[in-house]
Amino acid sequence: MEMNEVLIVGMMLSFLVLLFSGFPIAWVLGGVGVIFGAIGYYSDFYMETMTGLDFMTLGLSVNRIYKIMDNWILVALPMFIFMGNMLDKSGAAEKLMQSFQELFGRVRGGLAITVILIGVILAASTGIIGASVVLLAVMSLPAMLKQGYDKKVAVGVIASSGTLGILIPPSIMLVIMADQLALSVGDLFMGAVFPGLILGALYVIYIVGFGVLKPKAMPLAEELKPVTLDLWIQVLKAVLPTLMMIVAVLGSIFTGIATPTEASAVGAASAMLLAWYNGKFSIRVVKECLHNTFNVSGYIFAIFIGATVFALVLRELGGDEFIESFLVSLPFGPYGIILFVLAIIFLLG
Repeated sequence: MEMNEVLIVGMMLSFLVLLFSGFPIAWVLGGVGVIFGAIGYYSDFYMETMTGLDFMTLGLSVNRIYKIMDNWILVALPMFIFMGNMLDKSGAAEKLMQSFQELFGRVRGGLAITVILIGVILAASTGIIGASVVLLAVMSLPAMLKQGYDKKVAVGVIASSGTLGILIPPSIMLVIMADQLALSVGDLFMGAVFPGLILGALYVIYIVGFGVLKPKAMPLAEELKPVTLDLWIQVLKAVLPTLMMIVAVLGSIFTGIATPTEASAVGAASAMLLAWYNGKFSIRVVKECLHNTFNVSGYIFAIFIGATVFALVLRELGGDEFIESFLVSLPFGPYGIILFVLAIIFLLG
């Protein structure tokens, strides 16, 4: 193997080992990139190898980091994060939880179905997985355990419903992918809506089937309220404000009225109006949301910087061509290569 190939394999293995160690990913990416960039530079200087790494690589990484910070698309990130935090504080999820629970109380697994539906709504409102999972866990896990739900079922429903935020727009992950792959954010949003809704529907179908096969894992509530017109009105009052916010954000993007960056500002303003509507808006709440937004945004942009350094060094070493030649040489055929790549992504996830 040539020196470039040795460094490429070393970079990938070092990244995987450090990733599984639990060390912060931003420092793993940036640190591995800097260390192997230095190894390549000094091997060229002292061992007369031809890795192609020099001070120009460092200059290129500085320019790329500047372009990240100067990127208009990424302005949407802190806006969507603020929208999610404000929605968390608005009390809308609690109202949804109470009304849906009463509506689906007579169905086996009704509480789990409630969690899934709220997960779908939160995914379309926040785009932040962490916020959705924590909020669903705090609201629904004690109620599910109190009703006698199996612990594995309860935790599984919360985890799977919360992770819908990575797919259903406005997803922060899709904004990042659009920027990194030079794609339209609106196109990615439109392409992800129906797969996300289909996944949520499959969750509901699974829960209904699981309730039929194993009723003891999801017992019914002891006190069942009748489904009346007043209950339907209560559900509509809980759902409509959040749906209006979702339509304002996604509708403005899909109809071309606003760019995703502008729509993120619409979402942030709508979330504040929703908090005011529910009587939860205050200066203290705004301060908490801003603090959390700065915190999460800092984590994301730190990963951006680390990934930029890592990717640049890997590319300068010829990593793109090396990985491409490795995949093409696999004796699996086109579909086999796709499955192999998906398996690697699954392990990394």
